Amino acid sequence: MRPTAPVLVATALLAAGTLTACGGGSGGDANTVRVSYKQSTDNESKVPDIYLAAMKKQFEKDHPGKKVELVPIKAADADYYTKLQQMLRSPKTAPDLVYEDTFLINSDITSGYLRPLDKYLDKWSDWDQFIDTAKTAAKAEDGKTYGVPDGTDTRGLWYDKAILKKAGIATPWQPKNWAEILDTARTIKEKVPGVTPLNLYTGKPGGEQSTMQGFEMLLYGTGDGGSDPLYDTSSSKWVAGSQAFKDSLKFVETVYKEKLGPDVSDALDPNVGTNVRGDLLPKGKLGIDLDGSWLPQDWIKGAGHEWPEWSQKLGLAHMPTQNGQAPGKVSMSGGWTWAVPAKASNPDLAFDFIKTMQTKANAQRWYIANSGISVRKDVAADPAYVKAQPGIKFFTDLVATTHYRPAYPAYPKVSTAIQEAMESVTTGDSSVDKAASTYDEQVKTAADGKVVNKP
Repeated sequence: MRPTAPVLVATALLAAGTLTACGGGSGGDANTVRVSYKQSTDNESKVPDIYLAAMKKQFEKDHPGKKVELVPIKAADADYYTKLQQMLRSPKTAPDLVYEDTFLINSDITSGYLRPLDKYLDKWSDWDQFIDTAKTAAKAEDGKTYGVPDGTDTRGLWYDKAILKKAGIATPWQPKNWAEILDTARTIKEKVPGVTPLNLYTGKPGGEQSTMQGFEMLLYGTGDGGSDPLYDTSSSKWVAGSQAFKDSLKFVETVYKEKLGPDVSDALDPNVGTNVRGDLLPKGKLGIDLDGSWLPQDWIKGAGHEWPEWSQKLGLAHMPTQNGQAPGKVSMSGGWTWAVPAKASNPDLAFDFIKTMQTKANAQRWYIANSGISVRKDVAADPAYVKAQPGIKFFTDLVATTHYRPAYPAYPKVSTAIQEAMESVTTGDSSVDKAASTYDEQVKTAADGKVVNKP
């Protein structure tokens, strides 16, 4: 994302602090692998910290004389990307292993921040267990692979059963189109005062969660499911001028214009995702949430916001297509990868740590702990994984109709342009037509003019 000016200043200062704290970077100790990862801004959420601490213990036991130094970056998504890129630019600050979102990895590859892993993958028998779609998430245009995925995700509608009951809406609830979602939110607003009817992530502070959980879950439900509404593969150009884009923006505008969503100031808070998971849903303050498969990671035992009743309190529904047209449902998938920086001092040791994390047992442990969707065939086939947590089967089944973001270097800039368009209609600063027109111009610039107009 492109933060607002105050956020940019804060980010620069925080990044500078991070770089200083890194001292001499990954160099200087051939027996230590430095692992950088995203730490939650919620002090109660320790899922990755606990998991990585266990991996560190196992690795050091299995590799006598070798050490793992964990380097957490505590930041909201957008700030994490900025700090990480700052670190990757210099051998003095580059870790040996980094946690990369699949949406950003191709941009970092193009910038020369990461190194290909093919020489390691070719000799690693476990690589055959990874599903092909997951492998392509970290493959660049040069045909080389730059990251090992640690899971994927899908998205759908979470709803509070008690709130819908108070509103007189029958459960299980499954809207057939966008209109039914809005009508349900309007009914909640009218009959259950004091709660937020519908959460739809929006705007620049939310970063990629606004683009992916918010806008793309709408945009990819506008067509017939056969063509990509964001990137035209036949011409290798980004799509501009589409009615589908305007229709998706109109939905966003409606949610906030009719006050069906959070207050605008709350919706544009960088920590809105943390607030939704840690406060609004567990405390019965939110009717419907368009969100991801990973939410229960904050609610399981030991996660900080224990909520053992969540599977009884919340229901799940797939996100419908715009007018209920085939295939009737839509989801987006992404995920994260472990990548080795180009300027890492100990790349061999870094990949050895990946192999420790990605044994079948450890991968399965991670998927269950963070409510992830397996990208390993052997784990997906394990009954223990399927039964480990309510909702896993629902979200795993969505993989059949899911979509992946265009994995091209221009995507992060396109995503930022989407966030700006969303924010402008959320705040009422722009009409849908004006916001869409501004987006089209930004995409032309981001894609060096490689755009195709589609009505």
